[in-house]
Amino acid sequence: MHRILIVEDDRIIAQAICRHISAWGCEARCVENFENVLGDFADFDPHLVLLDISLPFFNGYHWCGEIRRLSKAPIIFISSASDNLNIVMAMNMGGDDFIAKPFDLAVLTAKVQALLRRAYDFVIPVKLLESSGAVLNVADASLTFDGQKTELTKNEFKILQLLFENKGRIVSRGEMMTHLWEGDSFVDENTLSVNVNRLRRKLEDTGLRDFILTKKGLGYTLGD
Repeated sequence: MHRILIVEDDRIIAQAICRHISAWGCEARCVENFENVLGDFADFDPHLVLLDISLPFFNGYHWCGEIRRLSKAPIIFISSASDNLNIVMAMNMGGDDFIAKPFDLAVLTAKVQALLRRAYDFVIPVKLLESSGAVLNVADASLTFDGQKTELTKNEFKILQLLFENKGRIVSRGEMMTHLWEGDSFVDENTLSVNVNRLRRKLEDTGLRDFILTKKGLGYTLGD
C-alpha cells in the first residue's frame, strides 16, 4: 500500500484529500506539526508528498529542499499561488508536478496514481529512521541533521542503526558488541567505548550534543 503525506495547513482541504486518497487504497497522513515536517516525513516514510507552498513557520519550498536532501520520493505542489514564477520555482526546488487550487479531487488522485506508477515500477523505496530531528538513511549509511548530511563509517552506522531501531529503550553493551562484531568474544569492551566516543564527537560537530546517552551499568540510548 502506497503512503501519501499531506502537508497542508487548511484542515478542511487536508482532510478532504486524505479521505479521497484513502478511498482509492492508499494510506494517507496529514502533517500536524508544521515546525517539524521533516520529522513526520521520516517517521511516515511516504512514497509521495502533497505539499502546499504557504505554510506556518517555513514555506513549502523550504520543506521541499529538506526532503530532497533525504529522498527522491515524488513531490506534488498544491497551491493557489499558481502563477508561472511559483510553478517554475516549485519545479526548480525538486517538485515533480504542480496542481493549482481549487482542484478536482478525482484529477488530483489520478495524478497521484500516475506519478506513483512511474516512480515505483522499478524502484525500491528508501528506509529512513528519525529521532530528535536527525534522520538516518539506511540505504546510503548517512545521517542528516539541520540540513547537513554526514557520511558514516560502517561501525558508526551500525551503532546508530541499532539505537534508532530501539529508540526509547536502553541497548546493552553486550547487545551492541554482538551487533557490531557478530559475537566475537575476543573484542575488548574498550573498543566499543572508543567507537561510541568517536561517533559522539562526529555528531557534536553537526550540532547533535548529548544525542547518545550512557546509562551507567546498563548501556546506551538516544537522547530526547
